Amino acid sequence: MNEKKVSQKEVNGLYELSESSRVVLKNNAYYNDDLAPTKLSERTWGTYHIAALWVGMSVCIPTYMMASGLMAAGLSWWQAIINICLGNLIVLIPMQLNSHSGTKYGIPYPVFARLAFGIKGSHIASIARALIAAGWFGIQCWIGGGALNAVMGVMMPSWASWAGGIWVAFFIFWALNVWIAYKGSEAIKFMEAWGAPILGVLSLGFIAWALTSVHSAGKNVSDILNLPATYKEGQFWKIFLAGLTANIAFWSTLALNIPDFSRYAKSQKDQFRGQLLGLPTTMAAFAFVGVFVTGATSIIFGQFIWDPVAVVQHIGSPVAALLGAIGIAVATLTTNIAANVVAPANGISNLNPQKISYSTGALITGIAGIAIMPWKLLSTADAYIFGWLGTYGILLGPLAGMYIADYYIYRKKRLDLHDLFKGEESRYWYKNGFNEKAVYTWILACTLPILGKVVDGLSFLADSGWIIGFLLAIVIYPAIMKNEHDSLLSEEEEAAITEKVMLHEKA
Repeated sequence: MNEKKVSQKEVNGLYELSESSRVVLKNNAYYNDDLAPTKLSERTWGTYHIAALWVGMSVCIPTYMMASGLMAAGLSWWQAIINICLGNLIVLIPMQLNSHSGTKYGIPYPVFARLAFGIKGSHIASIARALIAAGWFGIQCWIGGGALNAVMGVMMPSWASWAGGIWVAFFIFWALNVWIAYKGSEAIKFMEAWGAPILGVLSLGFIAWALTSVHSAGKNVSDILNLPATYKEGQFWKIFLAGLTANIAFWSTLALNIPDFSRYAKSQKDQFRGQLLGLPTTMAAFAFVGVFVTGATSIIFGQFIWDPVAVVQHIGSPVAALLGAIGIAVATLTTNIAANVVAPANGISNLNPQKISYSTGALITGIAGIAIMPWKLLSTADAYIFGWLGTYGILLGPLAGMYIADYYIYRKKRLDLHDLFKGEESRYWYKNGFNEKAVYTWILACTLPILGKVVDGLSFLADSGWIIGFLLAIVIYPAIMKNEHDSLLSEEEEAAITEKVMLHEKA
């Protein structure tokens, strides 16, 4: 019981692992400094920093392409905006709920996943999240590389005609992303705080170009806003529901690993307000930029151009094209590192905490981002929205639902921080380090949506796959864990170990 005397302490509703407990765990196979709960002194992100993080992540080219892609698929501009707003309001719910544990206990996502899956079983969930993040990392690097390639083409016309230019630009941009990610959380915080205002200017610049160009073509704003939907009769709901699932899936990754960031928040109020102000508002605003500019391209060029890099390349002014491409590169950089490197780097580190650091995990993520071949995922709007986003959303919805059911319904928000990093004696060890019931929940909750992917008559199940899987997991997990009590921490136990830590440190 000596370990329990120095387990954790609480200050104003926030918990941290005691220094004595950190010493005890130092050489434990499931512990390292990157995965350890953040100290209270390390929780320095206020409302602005959390909001700026979301502005930096939301003002990105995939957001723009989501909106423009829905128009290319047949929706009108206002239908596309409603789809995006609704999707982001839905995903904000699990986002806020799963943030709580990160702020309260300072734990990153791979450690949070140990609660439901077990100490070793968490590898399943964290690596599943890491693989998707690596795919996103590659996509963003390809987009940013395309913007850099456009900049080089404007500066040197001979570059534009060189087929190998895009590959050189891709690897340069890739290296920049990996380098900043390697530097850690404070570098990310600095970049997001300064990047947010730049991204606002980029958005206004795109709108200004669209207005000016449409006016020069003898048209006006109403001609853009009155563009009709182009979907075939009877296809609206199929496109709308599939688009909604894709929009939820867009940030469903962060709905899982949001503790990776909320662990740095000063308080629950800061993380809640920062996300509420930063995510839905920014996504809606930049989505409007996407649909407005895409609508303008149909008037100016006679076709919907859904790729903003292609739009930049069509701009006649070299200076405007240069500024636009630089803005796209900044937008991609701010999103990519925060959204697509932190989670897989932590997840990879979780595989062997004593030998793999966060920085090493970031390097491995960069390599995986190339192996995923992002140029194929971005080949068409359908491949991007309905293929990539729609498919992985089916797999992640049940995880979000399971974590919420585990933390709020099953555990009542009570955790034993010390046990999260122990081995076979841990209350979170389950059977050989795995909680088989979590795996069963995941499989059962995915079954119906996956059937919708392979059976034509059940396609509506896949079109709403994230929501169906999410709700099924919330119901299945508490039911299947009903008689599993060994991993629970009672209110009395929590009070005892927390009180003893405080008394020990005063002594």
